[in-house]
Amino acid sequence: MTEILNGLVLADLGIAHHPRPDHAAYVASLLVLKDDPKAIFIAASKTQQAADWMHAQQPETQDLA
Repeated sequence: MTEILNGLVLADLGIAHHPRPDHAAYVASLLVLKDDPKAIFIAASKTQQAADWMHAQQPETQDLA
């Protein structure tokens, strides 16, 4: 789920992300989770928790306006 985590964190922080073809191949490999309908939701939830934690570690910014 690291590719999904990367996408969430980079988008949240406003950092450009230029995926490579092997990133898509990795995400496509997650289709093996289709045998367990809940697995992708559990994995996505854990990924979101990790993204939220990483975002919370960022220093506070002050508006200069």
